[in-house]
Amino acid sequence: MRKVIAAINMTLDGVFDHTAGLPDEEIHQHYTELLGQGDAILYGRTTYQLMEFWRTLLENPSEEKSMNDFAAAIEKIPKIVFSRTIKNVEWASATLAKRDLKDEVLELKQQSGKDIFVGSRSLIIQLLKLNMIDEFQLCIYPVIAGNGSPLFENINDMIIFKLVKTKIFSGGAAILYYQPENETQRKTTTENSIQN
Repeated sequence: MRKVIAAINMTLDGVFDHTAGLPDEEIHQHYTELLGQGDAILYGRTTYQLMEFWRTLLENPSEEKSMNDFAAAIEKIPKIVFSRTIKNVEWASATLAKRDLKDEVLELKQQSGKDIFVGSRSLIIQLLKLNMIDEFQLCIYPVIAGNGSPLFENINDMIIFKLVKTKIFSGGAAILYYQPENETQRKTTTENSIQN
């Protein structure tokens, strides 16, 4: 069963904003490599339209190689867009979801293959409430946004996470890898029963 991974950026004050961080060459390289480890990335309308910026770099490359490499990686990975207002997508590697989020993700998880990434705040919140996220990869930038949408909003139940890994970038950003505690316990129980 494939993992659903919420890989997203946030600021020190918990704000989700793709434009608030300060991605550098090292971070672009990390995400380029990460996209190569997945079979799909899920976007809502707003984030999808924001990410379309990277299409322009394929036609007019940047002077920064790491940005061009990321543009090629985001071009290659299939993108599934969840929207009630967009009727079609022009990006060749993108498709509109035909089912609701829960059904689409359940089917994707059942298929064999590499991980499924979630790159939109709204989808992360919905999937978190559905208990369908296997791992969080939160890239925290050393920035206080001061305003904006909090990454975790309208979550009514306590959810406990286990820190499984960290990655520190030379520019001061850090990725914290978390798994929901219940997921960690389930995996441990399964592994123990296999070993016994």
